[in-house]
Amino acid sequence: MIARIRLTPRSAGLHEFTAELTRVVASARVREGLCTLFVQHTSASLLIQENADPSARRDLERWLARLVPEDDPLYTHTLEGPDDMPAHVRAALTATSLSIPIEAGALVLGTWQGVYLWEHRRRPGLRTVVVYVAGAAGD
Repeated sequence: MIARIRLTPRSAGLHEFTAELTRVVASARVREGLCTLFVQHTSASLLIQENADPSARRDLERWLARLVPEDDPLYTHTLEGPDDMPAHVRAALTATSLSIPIEAGALVLGTWQGVYLWEHRRRPGLRTVVVYVAGAAGD
């Protein structure tokens, strides 16, 4: 089964969508299998990260912003604004796809794990995550 999750983040940063993904997996009625996700954009990425303490997300966001700053004189791709090229670099350094096992009809995530869209633009638009669920059908 292929589905699409459309997200509309209002700002840069980590945006959890575990609940939406869980609904997609449940609708596939797969008992055991694999859920593969792919973000269809070059300035956003996907991440599995702690969803209990928001300071972990903030620290990750600040660390990546320091690693790949805006207004670096190396950038020549600046037509779409000062956050455009850094967003491409940040997406290149992170993941644009994820795979998560499915067991007993549910995503096999750890207790504190959530699935996130990592938006790298300050004023993003609509983002689409393609979800592919495959495996043995449930009862």
